[in-house]
Amino acid sequence: MDLKKIENPRFLKDLSIQELNDLAADIRTFLIETVSKTGGHLSSNLGVVELTIALHYCFDTPRDKVFFDVGHQCYVHKILTGRASQMSSIRQFGGIAGFQKRIESEYDCFEAGHSSTSLPFALGMAVSRDLDGDDYEIVPVIGDGSLSSGLSLEALNQIGYQKKNMIIVFNDNNMSISKNVGVFAENISRIRISKGYNKLKDTIKDLLKRGKNGESLINSIHNAKEKIKEPFINSSFFGEFGFYYIGPVDGHNIKDLIDAFDIAKKKDMPVVVHCLTKKGKGYKYAEEDTLGKWHGIGSFDIKTGKPLSATPDNEVSYSKLVAQCVEKEMAENADIVAITPAMMYGSSLNHLFSKYPDRCFDVGISEDLAIDFACGMALNNKKPFVSVYSSFLQRAYDQLNHDVARMKLPVLVGIDRCSLVGQDGETHHGVFDVSFLRSLPNIILCEGKDAKEIKSLIHQGFDSQLPFFIRYPRGNVIKDESDELLKFNVGEWEYLVNRDDPDAYIISYGNDLLMMQKIIEENNFNYSLINARYLKPIDEKMLIEIGNKQKPIFVYTVDMIKGGLGDDILELYASNDIKADVRILGIPDQFVTHGSLSELKQMLSLDLNTLFEMIEKSI
Repeated sequence: MDLKKIENPRFLKDLSIQELNDLAADIRTFLIETVSKTGGHLSSNLGVVELTIALHYCFDTPRDKVFFDVGHQCYVHKILTGRASQMSSIRQFGGIAGFQKRIESEYDCFEAGHSSTSLPFALGMAVSRDLDGDDYEIVPVIGDGSLSSGLSLEALNQIGYQKKNMIIVFNDNNMSISKNVGVFAENISRIRISKGYNKLKDTIKDLLKRGKNGESLINSIHNAKEKIKEPFINSSFFGEFGFYYIGPVDGHNIKDLIDAFDIAKKKDMPVVVHCLTKKGKGYKYAEEDTLGKWHGIGSFDIKTGKPLSATPDNEVSYSKLVAQCVEKEMAENADIVAITPAMMYGSSLNHLFSKYPDRCFDVGISEDLAIDFACGMALNNKKPFVSVYSSFLQRAYDQLNHDVARMKLPVLVGIDRCSLVGQDGETHHGVFDVSFLRSLPNIILCEGKDAKEIKSLIHQGFDSQLPFFIRYPRGNVIKDESDELLKFNVGEWEYLVNRDDPDAYIISYGNDLLMMQKIIEENNFNYSLINARYLKPIDEKMLIEIGNKQKPIFVYTVDMIKGGLGDDILELYASNDIKADVRILGIPDQFVTHGSLSELKQMLSLDLNTLFEMIEKSI
């Protein structure tokens, strides 16, 4: 089938099961070919091909609300709703998003980039629907990793209490990004492999099929089968919450999925349809992945599975650099422990977990748990390191505020993927952490410009008696093979270029500094460049000194203008009655779309050429 000719999913209802299976094969091939060029979320989408087809076959979208928790597994949904011709632009600047996006299509009734929000949304939709006297179906699709989070469990509790009609599709592949952890995952596994129930079900079906009227008998005794199933399943996890449970269903068998959804639609209560799927289904390298490397990937060679762009020998990813630094510190101090909320592979901690299994902890998709878990360890004289993506850290703000900062606990937090991250777009850009962390008392917040400075800051963080946060972006950094650590005090900035009588001062932080330094020195610009490696506390002594010189001061950040470093500088000058000429360059008060870093910086007028042109015109 020519997938690019699909306008909407209504055509599915006219296809036979065999034709639906053929369509699934075409979509799977199309996904592999497309993502091999664009990069994106491959394995999660390969795992839901048949499931998504069955959902659009059984439900009347967009009237019925079918949506996906997190949303990175919506590529098949986008194809079936008329966007196959745009898939070559997915996650590219000006192209379609890698997640559900309401402005893209009426079929996208929900959007998110973080896990576990679908069930609370579904409850709100169900209550609103009932208040309006309407009767459409609400069908959130949620994975096993997302279902174990606190937000999902709270929603399940409330949905069961209110008994609102909805069909929760439980996409169970025993993976979130990496392998799932925790008692909940173990209990679901017991349901998945329940020998008593599955053997009994298969035996009855086989016996009936041997008879002349076996197929009709199978259909006629459905109610009896549900009663037989009840002792095995309905008294388990979902039954206790008050849900009618259907499954486990083969998530790659379209006929079984259609039968299950047809049953679910007839129930006048909340229903869970438990679908067993294989993440990466149909592509060998993705199927065999247990670490999560095929979850979100760059472009790759289909035959070999190897990435088309390799990391240069003299570079290392920021995540891996930080993991290596933490590993070295752990070798020298037995009290150091490492914690991650389900991002072991994404934050390059897999080697650390292998080397120190008793001192490394994956708490699943629970950022709030990760932070308070670290607090408990800090109270007992351990030195916890928590690695978490910037855009996920905001999900633990209460714990950061009420527990870490208030009690002044020495927790070291590695803020991975800070600032603009590119193709994942507005749900994943890490541009807000400076603003919300800066408001907390008793903390230290910093960002290193290169590998040596990052190493030194991490070492300082483990020695700190206060909460210590170190930011580092997505991408690579030049390696530093030496064991030398830089010596500087908390809150101390440095001049990278120090002119005797500069025409302007530039204050910035992070990896843009080295390029700024190069541009200034190669062009012999009369500017002084300051490395503001500490965002809290700031170097008040240096700022007062340059503020009194009455020269333009340009504060350049690839984070939000509001609540950022520039605000701190302005507050300092105002409180000291210094009338300095301060210009702040940063992301305006908006969410930023997806695209390459260079394209996004140009769009936001944050590229360095624009910066230096602005300075030249101002002085």
